[in-house]
Amino acid sequence: MKKFIHPAWIAALVAFMTLVATSGFRAAPSVLIMPLQATFGWSRSSISSAISVNVLVYGLTAPFAAALMERFGIRRVVMIALTIVGSGAWCTQYIKHPWQLLVLWGLVVGGGTGSMALVFAASVANRWFIKNRGLVVGILTASSAAGNLIFLPGLSRLVDRYGWKSVSVTVAMGAFLMVPTIFFFLKESPMHAAVKPYGAPEGYEYPALIKRNAGREAIDTLVRASRLKDFWLLAGSFFVCGLSTSGLVGTHFIPAAMDHGMAMNTAASLLALVGIFDVIGTMASGWLTDRIDPVKLLFFYYLFRGLSLLLLPSILFQSVHPSTLVFVIFYGLDWVATVPPTVILCRRILGPAHGTVLYGWVFAFHQIGGSIAALGGAIIHDQLGNYSAAFYGAAVLCLIASYGVLQIKRNLPTQTLGLSHERPL
Repeated sequence: MKKFIHPAWIAALVAFMTLVATSGFRAAPSVLIMPLQATFGWSRSSISSAISVNVLVYGLTAPFAAALMERFGIRRVVMIALTIVGSGAWCTQYIKHPWQLLVLWGLVVGGGTGSMALVFAASVANRWFIKNRGLVVGILTASSAAGNLIFLPGLSRLVDRYGWKSVSVTVAMGAFLMVPTIFFFLKESPMHAAVKPYGAPEGYEYPALIKRNAGREAIDTLVRASRLKDFWLLAGSFFVCGLSTSGLVGTHFIPAAMDHGMAMNTAASLLALVGIFDVIGTMASGWLTDRIDPVKLLFFYYLFRGLSLLLLPSILFQSVHPSTLVFVIFYGLDWVATVPPTVILCRRILGPAHGTVLYGWVFAFHQIGGSIAALGGAIIHDQLGNYSAAFYGAAVLCLIASYGVLQIKRNLPTQTLGLSHERPL
């Protein structure tokens, strides 16, 4: 009987659902800053330090998680990671001191979510798709925005109605429920499903199955890439990407809006609205990446993000103004649109055989930037009483990144894209 839906799309759907849940877990701290401050009297900097560690660990785990997925399989790594996230989130409801929040939400939840992260999206796209790979990366990347859209308004209402502990319970239960979903519905690779990757040509043969030492492969990939200027340009731009999105706006937009008298639910809804336009922008970016030079795309993405952030301090009010919605639209379209072209450039720099692990390292720089912004934004607020300097600084860095990506070579070896070099499945 002919199959009307290629199993690759089933794998993509399960990955999308998992990443939606993961982004919801990571969005939770943005609605906890003010309630924890009110409940325990902790400073905004001490609370944000746990978020900063979470973002950092999330990124530093990524390259090793990518290698572990190649060594032990995607399903096993993701199920263990979800169990870790659920355990850490559940225990968070019992915290009494800031260091406990740092350990549980910073190290445990950060490490668990980092073991899935966007390297999970890259792994699924690289294994299952030959045709429309950029589009699939865009769709899976958009899941982070979809998670914000689904979870942020609901989590903020839970805080208002049941207190901040309800967020920990909700995140834990969501993580535990995703484990059987992965077990029953996600196939490891096309070879395990006895099909070819989507879009594979006639005569396609499965690559030889090679088991590698995960830690050694991650380090070797970094050593090889560190000799290349293009790697540093790409990693530097993604550092700015993380700093200007999840680290700064993702963490501090709601507190910044509340500083101007806006209600938490309204601010969370605006951040969720950013997620709506992010879904549109990222999927469009994936489609464009299959057709347009990714270097050019990155230039325009960082340029428009920088211009949007220059406007942010002047458009936050007690209520929603038209200028606020203009920012939400333009910034949202650009939130993680950088991911599809960055993934493709990683494949070109070292070839498809190392593209996913290399993206893990580039993503680590993304999260280092986010970690710095998560803590730095809080410190700037505590010292100056507002976030304006943080938003302006991020805007300038985005403009610098837009120039930097233009220096990435356009004539990267096209032979690395050949099917004979596809990563072992």
